[in-house]
Amino acid sequence: MPASAKLWPIVTVPIENESDVVAVRQRAHRVADMLGFERQDQTRIATAVSELARNAYGYAGGGRAEFALDAGTVPQRFAVRICDNGPGIDNLQLILDGQYRSSSGMGLGLIGARRLMDTFNIESTPGQGTIVEVGHKLPPHIAPWPRAKLTDVVSSLKKETSSDPLAALREQNRELMQNLEELRRREEESQQLNQELGDTNRGVVALYAELDGRAEQLRQASELKTRFLSNMSHEFRTPLNSVLALSRLLLDRIDGDLTAEQERQVGYIRRSAESLLDLVNDMLDLAKVEAGKAEIKPVRFAVTSLFGALRGALKPLLTSTAVELLFESPKELQPLYTDEAKVAQILRNLISNALKFTEEGEVRVTARTGENGASIIFSVRDTGIGIAPEHHERIFEEFSQVDTKLQRKVKGTGLGLPLSRSLARLLGGDLTVESNPGQGSIFSLKIPASLGEPDRETMARSTDDSKSVLLIDDDETFRYVMRQIVGNETRYEFMEADGGEEGLRLAREKKPDVIVLDLQMPAVDGFTVLQQLAADDRTNGIPVVVSTSMTIDGPLRARLPEHVRLISKNAISRESVTSFLRDAVQGVS
Repeated sequence: MPASAKLWPIVTVPIENESDVVAVRQRAHRVADMLGFERQDQTRIATAVSELARNAYGYAGGGRAEFALDAGTVPQRFAVRICDNGPGIDNLQLILDGQYRSSSGMGLGLIGARRLMDTFNIESTPGQGTIVEVGHKLPPHIAPWPRAKLTDVVSSLKKETSSDPLAALREQNRELMQNLEELRRREEESQQLNQELGDTNRGVVALYAELDGRAEQLRQASELKTRFLSNMSHEFRTPLNSVLALSRLLLDRIDGDLTAEQERQVGYIRRSAESLLDLVNDMLDLAKVEAGKAEIKPVRFAVTSLFGALRGALKPLLTSTAVELLFESPKELQPLYTDEAKVAQILRNLISNALKFTEEGEVRVTARTGENGASIIFSVRDTGIGIAPEHHERIFEEFSQVDTKLQRKVKGTGLGLPLSRSLARLLGGDLTVESNPGQGSIFSLKIPASLGEPDRETMARSTDDSKSVLLIDDDETFRYVMRQIVGNETRYEFMEADGGEEGLRLAREKKPDVIVLDLQMPAVDGFTVLQQLAADDRTNGIPVVVSTSMTIDGPLRARLPEHVRLISKNAISRESVTSFLRDAVQGVS
């Protein structure tokens, strides 16, 4: 290997007989050791070089091995060149591709050397011999060798004499034993690692099984919570509705006049009952949305009509002349086709909150068309106390409220905004807020303008006079309320039964024009009453109004005949009773 500015020669070993092959291996091992290679790399280098030397001797009849340090690379590289003057190598590319084997094993030696070394290059010309150059980079922790220090290595090598072949074999066997010991140790480590991985896999499997079990428990708990709230709605709402109805009877002076103090006390009772009923309704609505059981009932309506209804309903909340409630909607807004009741519920919550937290100024409600006319954006802007940015998400958490001076004066449950956002997302939209302390707030409701095409509804009405009404309900208080309301209507003859069995008997004997039926009753429940009424020719034509505090949806609604009219006990008032009785006797299903 000729000397150059970057390639520093170390030693050259001739390859003329079998013992020279051993000597080349020894020299490669020794030089690698002196240059700082680790033992495993020393063995790799010595093995690759000895294979190339064996090829040169066996295939070409001899040659030479030149050892050098390539100082032109970073890190420096230990370079070895094996040269011979043989006939050259035919089918070189096939050998390098691993597709050819010669009888002398030349191909295996070349491929093995290429795999063991970092660099590999071969030139072979027929009739002119072969040159194979291989190299291995010095370990990164080895400092670059200066040429003067390398001269000491060269001098040391010249003083060393080549050992006999038996010594070389013993050294080679020792290296093999060390390699076998290293392989055995690594195999033990591999087995231990496999065992640890197996234990980990079993742990992961167990963890997944536990997570699946917990997920199933959570699902069952969620269903149980929803079922509990749905069932308890009857227990909560029935007494509350009774309190509201009785207080309304008192305020309407049906049983006589009230003193000013009595009227004030009854008013307190009614407002407290209304607040508690609002809380119950919000809890139940939120539970239904979370459980995915809330139904969407889209209808076509105009924004101006919606704003008109909200203006009338929320006007009583204006308790201060310092605050003005304004509604603005462009006349060119197209009618919407979505769940009007849920949109109105969201806006009522937003406007009610705005009025509570605005001491002076205005609450402005606006509507505008979104991008491409596919959505509509309602905004409720106030000049109230505002909300700090760090609390913007907190106010949408259940039962969470921001502690402010005004908040302590205003009573609330912390359910209005979480429910409103849940309803907005149920309608395919979202509810967002922009606010800063002292600068008011803007709540924006963005929903699709249409949830599909509206169904055509046909309704037929007829009129009649002097009708009889049969109420079947086990709740004495509710029967009393209905008796007071219906009994004062001269058009109706009122009958009542405190259970399903008595109700069926009266229905067959009296054949009333309309039956008002509760579903949850002891002994014979409302579903059984409906079945027996339908199965009897004497009663199967009587219109039935189901009046209940239960949440009627999903499988429960499927159990009711299609012609049965539903009315919630939450909506019971003189006006609502008169309305649903009139519709029922006129044949509205």
